[in-house]
Amino acid sequence: MRILYFTRDYTPHDHRFLSALACTGNQVFSLRLEQRGPQLEDRPLPPQVQQVVWRGGQRPARRQDGPSLWWDLKRVIRCVQPDLIHAGPVQSSALLAALVGFRPLVTMSWGSDLLRDAGRDWLWRWATGFTLRHTSVLVGDCQAVADRAAGFGFPAARTVLFPWGVDIGHFTPRPAPDQEDSHAAPGAPDLRRRLGWQDALVLLSTRSWEPLYGVDVLADAFVQAAARLPELRLIMLGNGSQAARLRQIFTRGEVLDRVFFGGQVSYASLPLYYRSADLYLSASHSDGSSVSLLEALACGVPAIVSDIPGNREWITPGREGWLFPDGQAGALAKAILEAAGDPHRRAEASRSARGLAERRANWEANFPKLLEAYRMALTTGRNPALGEAK
Repeated sequence: MRILYFTRDYTPHDHRFLSALACTGNQVFSLRLEQRGPQLEDRPLPPQVQQVVWRGGQRPARRQDGPSLWWDLKRVIRCVQPDLIHAGPVQSSALLAALVGFRPLVTMSWGSDLLRDAGRDWLWRWATGFTLRHTSVLVGDCQAVADRAAGFGFPAARTVLFPWGVDIGHFTPRPAPDQEDSHAAPGAPDLRRRLGWQDALVLLSTRSWEPLYGVDVLADAFVQAAARLPELRLIMLGNGSQAARLRQIFTRGEVLDRVFFGGQVSYASLPLYYRSADLYLSASHSDGSSVSLLEALACGVPAIVSDIPGNREWITPGREGWLFPDGQAGALAKAILEAAGDPHRRAEASRSARGLAERRANWEANFPKLLEAYRMALTTGRNPALGEAK
């Protein structure tokens, strides 16, 4: 089978999907719509995947680029002759594939494209509806995505759901002190020791510093909680447009010296940071099955996350962590203090989190559902209008 994988940008998630597809024996071609900023993924494409060179992929895509990209995507389809196109998010790459008219089209939702963007205004609603009407099979990572698509009339029978999951062999809990290998590479205890945080209660945020992810809410909550509990510390990974705003909040709250800014961290190093944390925080306003949350669960880190549909599918309060009302910094601060004051409950939540990840967030067990979606899409047959492409 010849698969054209058409994505908006090149991210760690794309690398993971392409790496897995490269091992299936299919011919895989990668097409990138745009480059929005600094390279999000520093690992090259798997050698079995062929990068398609075209008009897109070199800069942010603009609406005025639509006609030239439309024509060039038709050229790409004639050259590649794919058996199916896998495209997402809904209103960008998948929309362009739908406008070209190619079938079968497997549209992969990235969560917020349906849960948030689909309701922005009439144009986004039109783009969402048009794409879904021309989609053979929709792939989503949580029930909330399926429900939103159903609201646009997309049939449940052509929806395949699976959480993208994580490598549960890469993301693992930190070993108990008496089980640590003295000859192992430097790990979580070394990071805490280097920061002088051996006796601190460490919180971790890994989300991008953008308004969607509520990092300003998280920062306000940390200021409030740290005023009550001086031993609290916060690791902030990533970067983004709210960098100045975050530093302003921490400076005014007089907690800047209790925050470690770790920057953009490689995939290989991520488990070290999770294992260094006592609690994982996310104040995101919209999420499907958040991969960052699943990484934290796999590392046995109890989570305190916003009470939104995607998170409710993973966190049962009192079991794997805590939920707080979306956007309410005071409620998040209260949850942090509650968790900090109950080490026994945190220990139980750690075990529950890892168990949940093993049952439901195992990438190797979940990935075959994408191939199931492909098989389902192929049963719809090719679009007669583009029959000459084969």
